[in-house]
Amino acid sequence: MRKLIESTFVSLDGIIDDTRPSTASRAEPQHWGHPYWDEDHSAYSEKLLGSADAMLMGRVTYEGFAQAWSGQTGPTADHMNGLPKYVASRTLTEATWNATVLRGDVAEEVAKLKEQPGAHILKWGTGELDRTLVEHGLVDEFHFWYFPVVVGAGKHLFEGAGFDTTHLKLADVNRFESGIVVHVYVPK
Repeated sequence: MRKLIESTFVSLDGIIDDTRPSTASRAEPQHWGHPYWDEDHSAYSEKLLGSADAMLMGRVTYEGFAQAWSGQTGPTADHMNGLPKYVASRTLTEATWNATVLRGDVAEEVAKLKEQPGAHILKWGTGELDRTLVEHGLVDEFHFWYFPVVVGAGKHLFEGAGFDTTHLKLADVNRFESGIVVHVYVPK
């Protein structure tokens, strides 16, 4: 069975993104995270991406990634652009960028994807889709990238997710010279 791995950037005060619509663009990870993106960051990202042969995304992440990556080239971009992508959305009727919109019961569809042969499925970002994934025990690993920055405003990790208390076990810790610490958690 394939593993579903979720990877999310988090500030020290738990911020993962802005609150759309927002006046706090400083809460967007590309603003507060960028100063810390170095060789360690790139190597770890590429390792995660290289371990996957598919991606799962919510609509917001899909739209942002498609805009950012679809026009890029090079080894990492070519791999990212070539991966099949599965998008969970209640509003999208079609997708481009080598993506398929998941129809029907998302938990059922993700469980079917995990049963298919292949490498890991990578999910960048934490959002609305996580309620379903966590409730159904579909995430096998969480990679929380803690950045040494306090943002002060924005959307918090799992804010509004609405699922019950979920206990996790620390499986690994990766420290980067920039101050980023990636905590890898698995279900307990």
